[in-house]
Amino acid sequence: MKWSDPASLEHEREKMLENQLISRGIKDQRVLNALRKIPRHLFVEEALHHQAYGDHPLPIGEKQTISQPYIVALMTEALELKGSEKVLEIGTGSGYQTAILAELADMVYSIERIPPLVYKARKTLDELGYFNINIRIGDGTKGWEEESPFDAIIVTAASPEVPRPLQEQLIVGGLMVVPVGGRYSQDLIKVERTEKGFVQQNLGGCRFVSLIGQHGWQE
Repeated sequence: MKWSDPASLEHEREKMLENQLISRGIKDQRVLNALRKIPRHLFVEEALHHQAYGDHPLPIGEKQTISQPYIVALMTEALELKGSEKVLEIGTGSGYQTAILAELADMVYSIERIPPLVYKARKTLDELGYFNINIRIGDGTKGWEEESPFDAIIVTAASPEVPRPLQEQLIVGGLMVVPVGGRYSQDLIKVERTEKGFVQQNLGGCRFVSLIGQHGWQE
């Protein structure tokens, strides 16, 4: 396959949508269109381009990974984005999930604790023309208080519990998706903030790298 051939790339993304997303119940057309549009292979090393649209996570360096397409779609769909939202992402990583959010929301604020990943992600996102994204280096478990509250929050690493600062930075009516559990297996939890408190829904099992920080795991 020629990775410079737009028709071939489009074919690979269509296969990904049909075989991995739609067949597993992803229905939000805005989410599907975002995954159809964004060139996932540009967010991994060139040696991994041929695996970029496979049904599995991939390494991105620094002991971190880019999640499998289905998990990206599932988490994004759970946020129920309509286009006007201000979204907080914890764990920029490769920047792929960040780009998906930038397609679907008004503004994205993303926090990553590993500087080399930030520089690489920012370069890729700039080259693709995503300028409605603010990224900073820091402890994502503390959130981004000066920019809060947020309409939606997505956490792309596993926490032993839902970090309290993130809950507090969510608007009433806002949604958060976060993997919660042990170091090696978790449940994907959808949190809604209501007038009376927080309501949780379990979206099923998952496996993420650990969320390191004051309100997550210690390194």
